Amino acid sequence: MSNPLLQLLVLAGIAIFLILRLRNVLGTRDGFEPPQVDQPARQPARFEVIEGSAEEVDHDVLDHAEAGSPTAKALAAMKRQDRSFGVNDFLGGARQAYEMILMAFERGDLSEVRPFLSDPVAEAFQSVIDQRTAQGQTVEAQYLGTRDTALASAEFDSSTGVAEISVRFVGELIAATRNAEGDVVEGDPKTPRKQKDLWTFARTMGQDDPNWQLVATG
Repeated sequence: MSNPLLQLLVLAGIAIFLILRLRNVLGTRDGFEPPQVDQPARQPARFEVIEGSAEEVDHDVLDHAEAGSPTAKALAAMKRQDRSFGVNDFLGGARQAYEMILMAFERGDLSEVRPFLSDPVAEAFQSVIDQRTAQGQTVEAQYLGTRDTALASAEFDSSTGVAEISVRFVGELIAATRNAEGDVVEGDPKTPRKQKDLWTFARTMGQDDPNWQLVATG
């Protein structure tokens, strides 16, 4: 074998050796492989709070008014104006006020409930009481309980802060009116009767005075 041929074989062997070493060190790639890019740290999801949408999730409102209705929007606006206001709390107070005012009217003495009456309502109630007195009539009444209390409607004037809420009541009582001779001229002293009323209460939200006033009856 000539020297040139021997040298060529030696160089070829060295080249093969180097190729095998490079494959072991670098590895191989099959087909197209995209470059790797570091993933940014995953950010927590964000939820946008939309002002004025409290009525959509406030069950204190939605238990008594349909979502998106004028009544629900009015109640939500009242709660934004006065953080101490709650619909359930209001209805509980209105229920107590209904019994107190109704029985004060039947007894003919509005002095204890006068702060809860607007001037027109107080004057209307008092005129009936005065008429009874002039005719010598007296009323015997026993309150048996409030059978139903339901919010009927609500309105809020954002320019004045005045809120109005109408409530339907169903009360049960025994009442009888007697004339000067003691004869029953109205009602029945032994038979209970149901009384249905629609009363509207009003208040300026945000004021220190928490009391609502009865401004209309029906």
